[in-house]
Amino acid sequence: MAWFKRNSAGIKTDRRDRNETPEGYWLKCPSCDTITSQRELEEHLLVCPSCGHHYPMSGLGYLRLLFDEGAFDRHDADLHSVDPLEFVDRKPYAERIVAADRKTGLNDAAVSGTGVIGGHPASVAAMDFTYIGGSMGSVVGETVTRAVRRAVEEERACVVISQSGGARMMEGALSLMQMAKTSANLAVLAEKGLPYVSVLTHPTTGGVTASFAMLGDLNIAEPGALIGFAGPRVIRETIGRDLPPGFQTAEFLQEQGFVDRIVPRGTLRPTLVQLFDWVFGAGAPADEPAEAATTEAEG
Repeated sequence: MAWFKRNSAGIKTDRRDRNETPEGYWLKCPSCDTITSQRELEEHLLVCPSCGHHYPMSGLGYLRLLFDEGAFDRHDADLHSVDPLEFVDRKPYAERIVAADRKTGLNDAAVSGTGVIGGHPASVAAMDFTYIGGSMGSVVGETVTRAVRRAVEEERACVVISQSGGARMMEGALSLMQMAKTSANLAVLAEKGLPYVSVLTHPTTGGVTASFAMLGDLNIAEPGALIGFAGPRVIRETIGRDLPPGFQTAEFLQEQGFVDRIVPRGTLRPTLVQLFDWVFGAGAPADEPAEAATTEAEG
């Protein structure tokens, strides 16, 4: 019976010599099932190298992607949500805020910064889905609004990257007021003749879609992004009919005229540089450092 016994004495490996893969290092693409390392994905801007599926990118990641040399001045990091309604749903809202702060290292679901894109001054706000589903509360609305105001006051182009589940229910009507607040400030930007580019990523839904996300002079979407107001089930039950194939995808919305252009993440920055060259006149090349562009302009 010794034949059926396993002698493991000679195959033990010291723990220090084991090749342990960090948790989450390998990712399986939800679109094509390709297994890709985290490092390779980061080299491809979190886009699957096999099928082009766009993984979520953080708000700060978008700021680093868009600004020249990835350099920018960050703003509004001192803003924090409060709990005026003392909202409780399984967990008090005040506790959810603290947990989200610790988990993400952010102050809320939007970040903002100023810098140059292709040599052109720009003010950018980017949402982050990891913070309570990218929901829009008072701080998100204020962050976007301040980004727009900086564009107006400093004569900058304005870019907002949206990724959100909609208005934050824990703040009630206060979250809904952000729709009017951001839209009114974008109207001032339009009066000044300054460009506003809205970038819609996966997902962009609810009150964000119903306000600043769809008000761009140019509405750009990433491939395959889910964009809509209410969910497909709610719409189906409301209108009493089946929805068209691919309903609420970026591609479907482009066919219907709601999205102007679908731009893969890798070409987003060159697209903005080209657009701002048209609006402001050709500036510094896209790969020229911001400092060199500033020096040249002053000379």
